[in-house]
Amino acid sequence: QVQLVESGGGLVQAGGSLRLSCAASGRTFSFYPMGWYRQAPGKQRVFVARISSGGRTQYTDSVKGRFTISKDNAQNTVYLQMNSLKPEDTAVYYCNGEDTDYGLIYWGQGTQVTVSS
Repeated sequence: QVQLVESGGGLVQAGGSLRLSCAASGRTFSFYPMGWYRQAPGKQRVFVARISSGGRTQYTDSVKGRFTISKDNAQNTVYLQMNSLKPEDTAVYYCNGEDTDYGLIYWGQGTQVTVSS
């Protein structure tokens, strides 16, 4: 059974930093892309960042230069380092893993990030 478990969310002041982690089990996600999405209250879930199996990264424009996605293949874990946080970054952050062999996408349960002004 595939599981993705996020951690690291919390309350931080504007300008602060948080590091989110997503630990995967049941599948070796080093072979597949993994990413982060976020969902603010009353809004749809949107893309934040993605890292390919080869380490290529992509970011939504609003987080470029502030957020960094990385992974530790040995730990089957993906990270999202978030710096210079803004109140508009407040959302539930979800990790996902793309099993491109079977066309499946797995999601974690989400972790709340709240940035106070």
